[in-house]
Amino acid sequence: MKRRMYLSVAVALVLMATTLTGCVKVVKIGEEGKLTGKVKFDAGESVTELWESAQANIEEKAVDLNSFLKEANGDLKSLADKYGKYSMGTSGSISYAVKGTGIVEEVNQEKKAGYMVVKLVGYEGKEVIKLQIGSIYKGSSTRDVLDIINFGDYTNQEEWAAISKELHTMIHTNVITANKPENLIGKTIDFIGSFTESGNDELLITPIKLTVK
Repeated sequence: MKRRMYLSVAVALVLMATTLTGCVKVVKIGEEGKLTGKVKFDAGESVTELWESAQANIEEKAVDLNSFLKEANGDLKSLADKYGKYSMGTSGSISYAVKGTGIVEEVNQEKKAGYMVVKLVGYEGKEVIKLQIGSIYKGSSTRDVLDIINFGDYTNQEEWAAISKELHTMIHTNVITANKPENLIGKTIDFIGSFTESGNDELLITPIKLTVK
C-alpha cells in the first residue's frame, strides 16, 4: 500500500514539474549553440572566410617599399601617421603594409622561424630586408595592419590571438610552401606583405602574396 502511495506521489511530482516548466529539451554535448544561439568560435573557419579580403586589403594599402625607405630616411616611426596602423588604435606597435621587388640573397631554414634575405631592386640603403618563411612566424603584423577586422569584433584576447595564428597558417600553406623558398636563391620576386616596426636596421616582413619572376 505504501509503495503504491509513493509511486503515485512520484508521478504527481513529475507531472507537476512538467506542467510548471514546460517540455524538457535534451541537448547533446557540443550542440549547446543550437539552444543558446551562441556558436563556438572557429578561428580557422573565420580566417578562411576573410582570407581573400585580407589579401586584397593589404595589397590595396601597400606602399612601395623602395619609396617608403627613402622617405623614412632611417626613421621608420616617422611615417606612422601617413602609412602605419597602431595595434591599439592610437598607440601600441606600428605595422605597415608594403610591396616591393627584390633578389633573394639568402634562404635560412635552419631555425623554425625561417626567413629569406632580399636585396631590393633600386635601393642601396643599409636596412636588411627579411621575409618570413616559417614554419613559425613572429609577430602579428598581418592581423594588426588589416582595416577589415579589429579587436572589438571578437569575444576575448584568445580569439584575437587565434586569428593571427590562423592567418600565419594560411600564409605558410598558400604563399610560402607553394613557392618552395629553398629554390629561390638568386631569383627575383615580387612581394606584398606587412611588418611591425621594431628598429631601423631590419625589417621582418610577413608576405601575404609572393610571385617568382
